[in-house]
Amino acid sequence: MTSTPFIAVEGPIGVGKTSLATRLSADFDYYLLKEIVEENPFLGKFYEDIQEWSFQTEMFFLCNRFKQLEDIQRFQLDSRKPVVSDYHIFKNRIFAKQTLKDRHFRKYDQIYQILAADLPKPNMIIYLHAGLDTLLSRIASRGRTIEQQIDPAYLKQLSSDYDMFIATFKETHPDIPVLTFSGDELDFVHRKNDYSHIRQQVMDTLGAVPIEK
Repeated sequence: MTSTPFIAVEGPIGVGKTSLATRLSADFDYYLLKEIVEENPFLGKFYEDIQEWSFQTEMFFLCNRFKQLEDIQRFQLDSRKPVVSDYHIFKNRIFAKQTLKDRHFRKYDQIYQILAADLPKPNMIIYLHAGLDTLLSRIASRGRTIEQQIDPAYLKQLSSDYDMFIATFKETHPDIPVLTFSGDELDFVHRKNDYSHIRQQVMDTLGAVPIEK
């Protein structure tokens, strides 16, 4: 685990990862690391035909996230500036496990293990989860054309996979705290008290202090 604070916000598509990471970055003066999504040239084809385009899509994400986190590792060594990210590379295995055929996943996982071995681990994970109706509503409201093709069954299974992964992660990484919040119950974008609740939990866990406004 890196000694410089590194918070990773995780959860399924549409749950609000980027919105929360952006607010925390502004409040605590942390560097904001955002994942590359729409730049993936295979993503539109992936949502049209998951089986045909899953390997290309997942490999693009893996290589780009590896490069981003490698850059962050160097950045933290040079600047000692804390980081909050709207993803961590472990999410790649969640998506790949669901979409890739077994023979492709075995190849993918070999590459993943090599690339991820020495990347910085977060000091804390914020896990956002929500029911299918909430996720679909938020995906529709943010209006990304490419996401309107998402199969609800795919999204539902993805949420279930995240829940199982986080449960296992807590058992295997007891040194990394995981803060879990329900997107069905909390609307930290539109309700100030909901965001304040999350921010207080972050402060209590990492000892982070908001900057003076």
